[in-house]
Amino acid sequence: MMTDPLSDMLTRLRNALRCHKATVELPYSRLKFAVAKILEHEGYIAGVEKGMQGKHPMIIVTLAYEGREPRIQTLRRISKPGHRAYTGVDTIPFVQGGAGIAILSTSNGLMTNREAHARRLGGEILCEVF
Repeated sequence: MMTDPLSDMLTRLRNALRCHKATVELPYSRLKFAVAKILEHEGYIAGVEKGMQGKHPMIIVTLAYEGREPRIQTLRRISKPGHRAYTGVDTIPFVQGGAGIAILSTSNGLMTNREAHARRLGGEILCEVF
């Protein structure tokens, strides 16, 4: 039984990046698909699409590299099932001095820390990427 599907997704991405894989298949969920779409929009991964494996929906993530180095250097889960991390609009973190992003779950959906700051929204900090 998996208690934290988002942590599983981030671990699968980290492992695939270390092995220099071209693609990763993940079990589908709306949360994981939304996080992957944000990573694609920000340029950390090359592509995201929804596919099927038999009867089961899957997320197919195409990883991005610059030469031999992956574009994602660090992928960290912040809010965990046993210790949730919430932030107000005044304390939204800037990852690596603005070089990275934090993905937040807000009342208006998932968004990056920059977008949440611009919209003046706080929320749960799901993960950091740089």
